[in-house]
Amino acid sequence: MGNDGGSIPDRRDLVKSRPKAEQADKANQTRARWFFCALSKRPLQEPIVSCALGKLYNKDAIIEYLLDKSAYGDGEDICGHIRSLKDVKTLKLTPNTAYSRGKADDSTDRAQFICPMNLKEMNGSQPFVFLWTCGCVFSQAGLRAVSGTPPPRDDSGKEAKSKDADTLDLGPQLDICPQCAKKYNRAEDVVLLNPPEEQLDDIIAAMLKRRASEPVKSKGKKRKGAVTALDSVEPPAKKKHVTSGSSAPSINPNMASASRAVTSSLAEEEAKRKANMSEAVKSLYGPKDGVKKKETFMTMGTFTRYA
Repeated sequence: MGNDGGSIPDRRDLVKSRPKAEQADKANQTRARWFFCALSKRPLQEPIVSCALGKLYNKDAIIEYLLDKSAYGDGEDICGHIRSLKDVKTLKLTPNTAYSRGKADDSTDRAQFICPMNLKEMNGSQPFVFLWTCGCVFSQAGLRAVSGTPPPRDDSGKEAKSKDADTLDLGPQLDICPQCAKKYNRAEDVVLLNPPEEQLDDIIAAMLKRRASEPVKSKGKKRKGAVTALDSVEPPAKKKHVTSGSSAPSINPNMASASRAVTSSLAEEEAKRKANMSEAVKSLYGPKDGVKKKETFMTMGTFTRYA
């Protein structure tokens, strides 16, 4: 820093500039979203499912997560909104004939799937959507091209509403899926795959609103109703038993004769045993002259042991 024969320090040597923040590679981020499972980070393999937020998952990874929430470290942050398999939809994807699965070089941008309408590859270069009713996947441009013109705006529909004021409101108009011919609602059933970050908040809010409007399950009420139905059937049966209590219950005659024979044989043995007793022994265990004596600790419960 001087006195060395002519070296003059520059500002770049004295003032250290702040290092630039590292920026993530957008190409790698796009490839990770469209070619790999968002949960397990493994390559996408059918069956592939998607949630209401448009993320792509391998179905086996979602099943592992639902069985064990700790199977993946960041599972709660990625798919904590998935409660069961009802919250995901299995996608019906169109395979790309130009994609070779057994190719050694997997770094190419060739996508596994394409849009069946315009044959565009599903690699993140353009938006793709799927229909929640059937799971069919299309590019947004391809679905828009085959679904026809969008519904009329509010200002253009005022005249039509004024003309048809007396007609009944038949609800939202349903479109037909161009691949499987199932009906879907264009406003609610079209889900954008891997939406941009600026749209994610609105999609989450719409998902929470839709879940809040779902009917509450009434399993407890059904069980309670079943119990009351059983209760309404049981009282007549109980009353029937009470009224029929005066009549003797039906007994097997063979069992009754066997029990009487056993009772009579025991009575005969008891009579023989007492006949062989002396009067002194009988006075210890039984009343004398019809007067019942109080048992003592010496004679209490000893008849069956010594007699």
